[in-house]
This record gives sequence, structure tokens and C-alpha cells, in this order.
Amino acid sequence: MARSLFRLPARPALVVAGVLLPVLAWSMGLVWYAAAPPEPSAEDATRPVDAIVVLTGGSARLRAGLDLLEADPDAELFISGVPAAVTTDDLWRALDRRPSAALAARVTLGHAAADTLGNAEETAAWARARGHTSLRVVTAAYHMRRAVLEFHHVMPNRRLVPHPVYPPHVKQEEWWRFPGTASLLAGEYTKYLVALARIHLGVSLRDSVSVVKDLDP
Repeated sequence: MARSLFRLPARPALVVAGVLLPVLAWSMGLVWYAAAPPEPSAEDATRPVDAIVVLTGGSARLRAGLDLLEADPDAELFISGVPAAVTTDDLWRALDRRPSAALAARVTLGHAAADTLGNAEETAAWARARGHTSLRVVTAAYHMRRAVLEFHHVMPNRRLVPHPVYPPHVKQEEWWRFPGTASLLAGEYTKYLVALARIHLGVSLRDSVSVVKDLDP
């Protein structure tokens, strides 16, 4: 009799397991997501590309993109997701940079994208028009895995090289100690899972926008 007092009925036990197991799986996935952002291989790190693509969302990304452009005289730079009113002159002033006319001529701004899905579509259209087959993708490390997923889905035949940027306000190494970083990574990981499910289920790129609104910091 005493033993039965501590035994959960079969149905409540199944309910508890049904709740705890997905939470445990999600938590383990979050640890993986936070610990292993995509990095370029040793070969890809120095291998030339046709173009560099920056996904807007922070000045560190733009600075990294310009540094890469200056180091590669044969590449072009595409900045995706720029507000409609912003011009290249605005960017130079904001970044306190004075590029040469030749360097500035290799920079194109994309104004159509409002989220990561839009970044992928906008970049694909630009790369197709320019005939580019290899792209170095510049975005924050916490955002890179989802960005590469979306880009690969839209551009399966192009070589994509991740170039993650580590913003100083995101404490990637000890993320669990910082509520802001933990919340950011949890949100990004959840969006990544939604994008992964959508792609594997064959849902249209735009069908999931109403499910999880993409708010890239």
C-alpha cells in the first residue's frame, strides 16, 4: 500500500513525460546552438569569393564587411536589409570611413529585405543578376546558423562561406550567466527550429512569417 502512494497513475506520468521530454530536448539543442556557431573551414577562410554579403543588424557586421572588401580587390559587397532612406554616404559617415571611389563602386545596398527570409531572397536575386556563385556571409554568430540555413535553401547551388561576427554585448562564451544573451540565443534557436521545420515540410518561405515574426537585433 505504501509503495502505491508514491506511484503516479499511468496517464499523469505520460503527461509529465510528454512535457518534460520536449523541454529537455529543446534545452540540449540550445546548448549545442550556443556552443557551435558555423565557422569557415581553414580552406574557405582564405579562398576567394565572388561577393561578400552583410546582413544588417549592427555596425560590427558592416565594419567586418568593409574590411573583407578592402582585403579582396576582386570581390563585391552587398548589404542586405538597408532601410530605404539610407544611402552609402550615410553608411560612410556612420562608420567614420572614407572609402576610395573605386572601393565605393563595389558596394551595393539592398533595400527590400525586412527579415532573414528577405535577406536570402534579396541576396539570391542580386547574386543571380551579377552571376556570382560564391558568397561570404557576414552576420552575428548567434544568427549565422539560421542565416546559412535560409541562404542554402534559396541558393542551393552557390558556395556559402560563413563569416561570423561576435558583438561585444553578446556574451557568447558564458551565455547562461547573462539573461540578455540567454534570451537572445533562446529566441534565435527557436526561430532556427521553425525555419528548419518549415523547410523540411516544404512550406512556402512566406507562410511561416505570421507564426514567428523575425526580429533580428
